[in-house]
Amino acid sequence: MSGVSTTKPRIVEHMKKSIGTDGNSASSMAGFLSEEQFRRMLARERKRSERSRKHLVLMLIDGGLKNKKTDALLEQIAVVLCASIRETDLAGWFEANSVFGVIFTEFGDCDVSAAVKIIEAKVTAGLQNSFKATQLSSFQISFYAFPEGWEGDGHQRPVDPTMYPDLFEVKEKKKLSLLTKRVMDLVGASLAVAILSPAFLLLAVIIKLTSKGPIFFRQERVGQFGSRFVFIKFRSMYVSTDAAIHKEYVRKFIVGKANSSAQEGSKKGVYKITNDPRVTWIGRLLRRTSLDEIPQFWNVLKGEMSLVGPRPPIPYEIEAYDIWHRRRLLESKPGITGLWQVHGRSKTTFDEMVRLDLQYSRMWTPMLDVKILLQTPRAVFSGDGAY
Repeated sequence: MSGVSTTKPRIVEHMKKSIGTDGNSASSMAGFLSEEQFRRMLARERKRSERSRKHLVLMLIDGGLKNKKTDALLEQIAVVLCASIRETDLAGWFEANSVFGVIFTEFGDCDVSAAVKIIEAKVTAGLQNSFKATQLSSFQISFYAFPEGWEGDGHQRPVDPTMYPDLFEVKEKKKLSLLTKRVMDLVGASLAVAILSPAFLLLAVIIKLTSKGPIFFRQERVGQFGSRFVFIKFRSMYVSTDAAIHKEYVRKFIVGKANSSAQEGSKKGVYKITNDPRVTWIGRLLRRTSLDEIPQFWNVLKGEMSLVGPRPPIPYEIEAYDIWHRRRLLESKPGITGLWQVHGRSKTTFDEMVRLDLQYSRMWTPMLDVKILLQTPRAVFSGDGAY
């Protein structure tokens, strides 16, 4: 964990007291949660943190004991942990009989970075008193804070998967279904590119002849687990336009303060600006019919997107996200269409859109993708909620 900041001495002292200083502990590991229980509690506490906006910290201790018969050493580590944590903290196996885990919650006013330093110092001191230096050299102590930042560049994941073991367990259980989804993506995107190639060429010519600038619009978007990729669409706006108008509008929309009534007399805000002066005349037609989305089939073929899934946001949109909004990008790969697109598209509120994305992730099966794909043409041709 980086970026440690200073905190008032009284807060640090309070944290020292709250994590325990009496040294009394139960030497048995009977009270430790099993791997399954611990990971389930981690998922629950993470979701609790999303709602409460209070930090939690996950500490892992790997004694380098995997596949070794070292019950006595594991018992000693358990003793140190019991002496170093509060009664409200949760201890158990992150990996059975190998990696210990502790979930620290309810930090109050204490700075999380300062609290981590205190915890690390106390646990390290306890281990040093219980183990020889040669044994300690194989120990690894790591900390993971939630919520974490989503900064990152390139294709690296700024979100550490260690905090989300439940999501990867689901992914492992649905390996065959996910393979089916990928095959559907490849076949569907390939057919779409082949069938739509005449329209693709015609639109490219019209865009080039009617306004200056490139045919395609490329923009950095955020994919699953916060990875970045280049999103491709047909250009629907004039070149050298300022993104500030969209950035401000989307920020207000996400926090529920956008209002389109000044634009079209509507009583309900929409996810897109309904009368955007930056859009060309052909661009309005492309957006209305969703034909500007055709190049995204290349993103699907590259594996950056799926045919069905949440829409990938622009990085500055995430700056306005509430913590629970981020889950829409953790549980599913972004897609061209989804529940949101076939249920009102831009007419829904942002919270409603996120709930639809999370509902899709919970209910997902290959057959659900088929149903959404079959409903998409009707939503596209009706133009309802498209701008």
